[in-house]
Amino acid sequence: MKSKWFRIVLLFIVIAAAGSVIIYSTLSGNLEKLRKEPIRTVKLAEISDGSYVGEYSVFPVHVKVDVKVVDHEIREIDILEHDHGKGWDAEAITDTIISQQSIEVDAISGATYSSLVIIKAVEDALVN
Repeated sequence: MKSKWFRIVLLFIVIAAAGSVIIYSTLSGNLEKLRKEPIRTVKLAEISDGSYVGEYSVFPVHVKVDVKVVDHEIREIDILEHDHGKGWDAEAITDTIISQQSIEVDAISGATYSSLVIIKAVEDALVN
């Protein structure tokens, strides 16, 4: 009887370890692709006043933003959705985008993945 339980526990540990390796590999690959993806230039001089919604997803992060443009300046970025792991701190990147009037900003250390997805969502709102 003990042998049966030992096998079940061992099988569970092996499955959990394999799943962890697969998830880690997927996350690492997604982050590397995201880092290499170029940020398109946003020409604020060509963007009319208004509210623009954009979104971007890369497993496991999804972001949807509402970007308000007034007089060819980004005045406000509201994060409508932000599904993330530990990327809560990344939301501060919107202040940097507004102050620099550019999406070509550095990601927030410790929240790189979510930062880049937020940048890409703002890009989607303003470039598409």
